[in-house]
Amino acid sequence: MSSATVTPESPLASALRKARWRILPLVCILYFIAYLDRNNVGFAREEMSESLNLSASAFGLAAGLFFIGYTIFEIPSNAGMHRFGARRWIARILIPWGLLAMGTAFVVDDVSFSIVRLLLGIAEAGFFPAVVFYLTLWFPVRQRAAILGVFVLAQPIANMLGAPISGLLLQMHGIAGLHGWQWMFLVEGFPAVIFGLIVPFVMTDHPAAARWLTDVEKAALERTIAEDAVRIASTGASFSVALRSPLAWGYALLNFGMVLGIYGLAFWLPSIVSELGDFAPLQRGLVVAVPYAAGASFVLWWSGRADRTGKRALHVAVSLGTAALGLVVAGFSLAFSPILAIAALCVVSIGVYTAIGPMLSMSASLFVGPAAAAGIALVGSVGNIAGFVSPVVVGWLIDATGSTQAGVLFLASALGATAIATVVFAGRRPEGNTELAFRISQSTSSHSV
Repeated sequence: MSSATVTPESPLASALRKARWRILPLVCILYFIAYLDRNNVGFAREEMSESLNLSASAFGLAAGLFFIGYTIFEIPSNAGMHRFGARRWIARILIPWGLLAMGTAFVVDDVSFSIVRLLLGIAEAGFFPAVVFYLTLWFPVRQRAAILGVFVLAQPIANMLGAPISGLLLQMHGIAGLHGWQWMFLVEGFPAVIFGLIVPFVMTDHPAAARWLTDVEKAALERTIAEDAVRIASTGASFSVALRSPLAWGYALLNFGMVLGIYGLAFWLPSIVSELGDFAPLQRGLVVAVPYAAGASFVLWWSGRADRTGKRALHVAVSLGTAALGLVVAGFSLAFSPILAIAALCVVSIGVYTAIGPMLSMSASLFVGPAAAAGIALVGSVGNIAGFVSPVVVGWLIDATGSTQAGVLFLASALGATAIATVVFAGRRPEGNTELAFRISQSTSSHSV
């Protein structure tokens, strides 16, 4: 009788397996809530516009002001995370953001709507780069695109599930004397407050503090992360390195172009779907969920492929180019073929969401230590300016033309240009980012006084 030989799991593999199960579910839930709270205005646009007499331009401005507050306070917020640690800082972000998300239910006009959106952005500032930086403390470079792919999978899932949930809540119109859109903001903002109270008790700041890892596992994981840090920036780095680095600014501009498409889709897809037929809120939400389901289905595979090949820039360019082509088809098919338009929007969703993991992995691998927090925040801050530009420009184009087509084609142009720029700028070294990070460190050190 023979028995199968079982290969013992290495301490590093065991540590990473435990980290995946302990870390990823929580951060994915938090990002799900964040993405839903910042984007649910897109689901409520028609009902809010009718109640508050909002034009498309006024709606786009208010929606985009979130990102002005977010951008201004993002880098200071990440400095705070470095000082106080992930548990306290992320909890500090969650509670006021949840209260302000709920407070959106009580806006009375375009001015109050704009003020609350600005304050919501300030409250949520730093959350996304803080979590990305937090993940770099737990997972080595070779796994980060796949890990970040799991994390950003919360984006399309938030919209996929949030669309019908929001549609259902919008149909609560009249209950307790509230509009449906008021119920939507109250219900969807509440979980952020609850998790803000839970996070300090369930989140672990770094591997050394993990009671659920053995001493051997902690040592193996910390050694691997430290070796990555040495390879990425052998000359060291300071917090100001990111702000002085042309390469970091280049990645920030690439992220800007990608984010234009992400938030153009997030804020205006429900309005685009409304042009395809006369839907009740729940029906509209179910239709909107289809492209997001398509996008979610490809994120993990594409991010994993980017890690296996090391050609992250190429994967970003292919994704964004695919999204641009999908937007062109959608823009010209809205008037005559709803089915073709929905199919094209599925392609768009696949393109923009599969680009995020490899793009974040490139950016996160540029720096280590304090410079990592600053570098990730810089890339995120410049990208978030696109979160303001996208709804404002698309809203203005809708008011000017009476249709979403011009806005759709604007987004297609932006994504197409970004795909080309990614190949030219980052694709020159598609094998990875280690040498890019070394060049950043070298170039900034040579300019030190």
